[in-house]
Amino acid sequence: MDSKIQTAFKGCVVALVMVTATGCTGMQSDIGALKTRVDLLEQEVAAANANSTAALQAAENAQVTADEALSVAAEGITCCDATNEKVDRMFQRSQSK
Repeated sequence: MDSKIQTAFKGCVVALVMVTATGCTGMQSDIGALKTRVDLLEQEVAAANANSTAALQAAENAQVTADEALSVAAEGITCCDATNEKVDRMFQRSQSK
């Protein structure tokens, strides 16, 4: 009777070892796939970071250009106002004569 129990126990141990070995092999391939995926994601994050840096630089350049355009427009308005005043004075002089 002890022999049957020992045989059954040995069979269970062998089955357990086989299941564990199979599970570990499957886990190793899953871990390898995850590592590959993480590497790809790291590359995508680096590319996105580079793109965002380039976009930030372009936005800063656009802001500088917009500020310059605003300055030129303000100078144009000042010049236009001065010209209008001169024309008004000339018109006033011609009316007063």
